[in-house]
Amino acid sequence: MADVDSLIRRVFNRANDDNGGLPAPVDADRIVEAESQLGFALHPLLARLYRDVGDGGFGPDYRLLPLLGPGSSVVGEYLARRERSISAENPGWPEGLVPILTWGCAMYAAVDCRSEDGQVLLFEPNAYSGGAWDECWFRDAESLVAWLEAWLHGTGWAEVNAQGIGDFVELELWEQAGIRLADG
Repeated sequence: MADVDSLIRRVFNRANDDNGGLPAPVDADRIVEAESQLGFALHPLLARLYRDVGDGGFGPDYRLLPLLGPGSSVVGEYLARRERSISAENPGWPEGLVPILTWGCAMYAAVDCRSEDGQVLLFEPNAYSGGAWDECWFRDAESLVAWLEAWLHGTGWAEVNAQGIGDFVELELWEQAGIRLADG
């Protein structure tokens, strides 16, 4: 737990330095409300970020979405995408993946609340040409911890590609996308 506590402190400090003020953190009741609306528990580290750092407004580039609405939020975006996905011939958004950040151009970073480590995925629908959506899901980081560390160190794919500080980073397809999409 000490490593997670240290990570939370570092995220909080970076978020404060970047923003000069953060939205207030959410309380335990708001976490329960969000999980009730989602129908599953948030990944524990994601819940801690909202409870101990702030209600979004920090993180890479466009910054984390607020947990609950009004407006664009983790819960609202998830429920809207799942509703469209469930009724579609070809589901596009797997159950248990909560969108936490928009990258613009309809792209999202999403945390897999079903995975023990909170794997972070990129949904990139712009090359979609019909049929299955599995080729629109990419593995961004093996864990939420690794994703946050990459942001703290400026080594995430978006930072590296935007700054041209190294080789262009191309993400690998998420190997479980087809299975998870087929599950509904």
